[in-house]
Order: sequence, then structure tokens, then C-alpha cells
Amino acid sequence: MTTVAAYAAPAPKAPLERTTIERRPVGEFDVLIDIKYAGICHSDIHQVQEGWGEAIFPMVPGHEIAGVVAEVGPGVTRFAVGDRVGVGCMVDSCRECDNCQAGLEQYCTSGMTGTYNAVGKDGEPTYGGYSQKIVVDENYVVRIPDDLSLDVAAPLLCAGITLYSPLKRWGAGPGKKVAILGMGGLGHMGVKIAHALGAEVTVLSQSLRKKDDGLRLGADHYHATSDPKTFRELAGSFDLIVSTVSAPLDFNAYLTLLKTHGALVNVGAPEEPVALNLFSVIGGGKTLAGSMIGGIAETQEMLDFCAEHGFGAEIELIGADGINEAYERVVDSDVRYRFVIDTATI
Repeated sequence: MTTVAAYAAPAPKAPLERTTIERRPVGEFDVLIDIKYAGICHSDIHQVQEGWGEAIFPMVPGHEIAGVVAEVGPGVTRFAVGDRVGVGCMVDSCRECDNCQAGLEQYCTSGMTGTYNAVGKDGEPTYGGYSQKIVVDENYVVRIPDDLSLDVAAPLLCAGITLYSPLKRWGAGPGKKVAILGMGGLGHMGVKIAHALGAEVTVLSQSLRKKDDGLRLGADHYHATSDPKTFRELAGSFDLIVSTVSAPLDFNAYLTLLKTHGALVNVGAPEEPVALNLFSVIGGGKTLAGSMIGGIAETQEMLDFCAEHGFGAEIELIGADGINEAYERVVDSDVRYRFVIDTATI
């Protein structure tokens, strides 16, 4: 076992504090990663606060991990010491079910093993990226292209793949009108990716406060959802809407913005139930769907795509002593657009 410095929440809703954790020895197919940067995802906050249900404490959050390989097990074939790598939201799955065999490990029928707030096959809790090192099976590690800086690449391991997967699956591209609902850590990546895919991109945000940023990052149009005329003027406009919002929405209103056979795909996860009139879906043959990150192969595809198109996330780099303040600012939507921890400060 290796003792590693980390930041952890000792109990639900408690501030994060510096501590140490134990990492398992490097096994035959394991990769030891020196973590350089870790993104702060809103889902980290949901889990620390037990907004999605009972959680495991102490909790070391972080599933947007970028670093460098420090050691490999004797059976590792995919990576070597010195490689630039990333780890996202999962560190294992059953590897045998139809979904795992199809490269959809995130939908493992036995349940994927989360990078943190989960229990591994060894019966021990998993600890995430707010730490200096992590040991991960090589099958759940991806390569970060040389053209991407590690700091701006870290958020791609969650925010990037969370938007890339549904945009690809629902055919965002030339000739398609795509709306990104929410202009935050997830949404700004949706704008960049949808634009790079060739779609006509609209941002739907509560206000016009971030309009200049949205247009700079690739949006063609930007509308405030707090303005009732937005829903009148844009009715029946979009082939695809991707909602990144983690608060309850009036889905019935947003479904009116879709064309016939359009899709509204939800990647945000509100803590409360939402109301839905099914006639909003039936009328127009519309689809209300969900999407959760992507498989390992698709995550690698996304990283290569971002590198090819020359972009990572828009970040604010912070020291570890700023994590608790960053959490408050994320809740207040006061970040442009992803906090990233320099783990050398842990």
C-alpha cells in the first residue's frame, strides 16, 4: 500500500480537508498515475452533500483526472512510464455483460465501479482525483494526446465525454440545429463540440450574461430562457436539445422547441423529481432521453477529436486550499467554466 495526500469530505455536507489515503499496490494490469490536475464537477458536490442518496465517507471526490504514468504492472501493454493519461468517471466494470462487450462500460448491467464513492471488487472504497496518485486497471485509462495541455484536458474526462456521446449518438452535424441548454461546465463543452461537429448551435441559458462567451466558443445564436418570447419564437426549431441543467426544469415547455421527431437528451441530474405531460412527447413523435458519459473507447475518441480541433475546457486553475470556496462558487454558477485543482498543492 502507498500513503497518498488527498482532500476528503469526512462526513456529508462537511467541508473538504487535507488528509491521507492508502492506494493499493500496483497489480499485474495496473497503472500508477501521478495526478497533475483534477477537475471539479458539479456531481462532486451532489455526492458530498448526499443529494443523490446515501454516500460513502470519508469521500475523496474527483473523476476528471489528468496525469503521468509513474509505474506499470508486468502485464500492462497499453501504457508505459511517462505517458500522459487520464481517468474519468469509472475505474472498473464487470467486463462480461453485453454492454461491456459492446464498449458501453458506463451501462454495465452489474453496475460500473465509480472512480470514487463506490466499492471496488476488492471490497474497498474507491477514492478519486483530489489526490496526488491513483492506481487504475489499464483498461480504464485513456491516453491524452500531446496537443492537449493536461490542465485543460482534465475536465474532458467527464464534461467532454458527457456532451460528446449524446451529440454523436443523436447525429449532431451539418444541417442539424442543436441547442445546448445551460452554459456552464458541461454546456460550454457542448457548444465547442457541437460547433466542431458542424451543427448550427444555439445556447439556451437563463440570462444573456454569458452571451459573448457562448458566441466566442462557437454558438451561432444565444437566447434567454427567462424571456417568454424565446419559447414562442423558437417553437419547433431544433433537431436536438441537450440539457446540462442539474435543477428541475419544465420539460413540457422545452419539448415544444423540438421539430417533429426531435430529441431532448438530459445529461444533468436534478436531485428532485420532475413533472411531465406525456402528450408533450407523443405530439410530434418526440424523444425525451438520457445519456451518461461514454465508454472507454468513445472517451478516447473524444479526446482525439478535441485535440484534432484544438480545444480543451475553459478553466480556472486553483490550489487545493481553494476547493471549498470553489464548491460555493459552482453552486452559485460563478465559474468560467471549470475549476481545475493543481494537485501539486495538495
